[in-house]
Amino acid sequence: MSDDLLKKAYEAVEIARKTGKIKKGTNETTKAIERGVAKLVVVAGDANPQEITMHLGPLCAEKKVPCVLKASKEELGAAAGLSVPTVSVAITQEGDASDLIKDIAAKSK
Repeated sequence: MSDDLLKKAYEAVEIARKTGKIKKGTNETTKAIERGVAKLVVVAGDANPQEITMHLGPLCAEKKVPCVLKASKEELGAAAGLSVPTVSVAITQEGDASDLIKDIAAKSK
């Protein structure tokens, strides 16, 4: 995972937070993927224990949702507008981040 892709993922989360809709946390992210509304999923690689996010990568692959792994939970929480870390975020409505999400999806394949 390149740093460039990670920066774009954080940026997409920030833009979608302001102009679209995001779901925060493992349960909300899982539901968004299963319901087919997730456009992009960003998962923290430093989640502890790892088991809480291990299912997200395979689930994204199964549902063909672009997924960025190895984010930092602190940075991801900040990008999502939270004052606490979060281990995963799903963008459900892109808002102004749609081009950025398409770019990430193309590079993460």
